[in-house]
Amino acid sequence: MKTILTYGTFDLLHYGHINLLRRAKNLGDYLIVGLSTDTFNHQKGKKSYFRYDERKILLESIRYVDSVIPESNWEQKIWDIENFMVDTLVMGDDWEGRFDYLSSYCKVKYLSRTPTVSTKKIKRDLKKVLT
Repeated sequence: MKTILTYGTFDLLHYGHINLLRRAKNLGDYLIVGLSTDTFNHQKGKKSYFRYDERKILLESIRYVDSVIPESNWEQKIWDIENFMVDTLVMGDDWEGRFDYLSSYCKVKYLSRTPTVSTKKIKRDLKKVLT
């Protein structure tokens, strides 16, 4: 069995997220999503519209996702890879090169993002519409 791991905030879930999760799942048999906690998002300077527990419920309802775990800091990735016996870490290509240091623990693959959508763009567009 090949285990795949990806991380993200997955706020304002959209088809770009679904596309990434589908493509990640197609690389293996079991997909684990490390979901950024609200506290970790705050430390990164991000504020999610949906709380962690709401985002977790959304992710768990997606057929490509087998398990959701909390991501509470940058340093946990090695522990997660070893603990969950991960074969491949998958991230969007906006993180290209950032996680190459993990290649001694598992394969690291960067997938291209869906070019027409992003959470930042949705938030910007909504702000324009509402002002």
